Amino acid sequence: MKIIILLFAFAFGFGASVKKSADDLKEIAERNEIREYQQYPNMLPEVEIVAERI
Repeated sequence: MKIIILLFAFAFGFGASVKKSADDLKEIAERNEIREYQQYPNMLPEVEIVAERI
């Protein structure tokens, strides 16, 4: 019984470490994408008001 609990604990620990690694890789990818966009000027769209004033 103790062996089964120990194996379950190892499996749970391994799953948690894999999930943490996947989250870390996702965060690193987001950081790299933001870093690439820092080279560009302001990327917000320009808005022109073309209606006449009343």
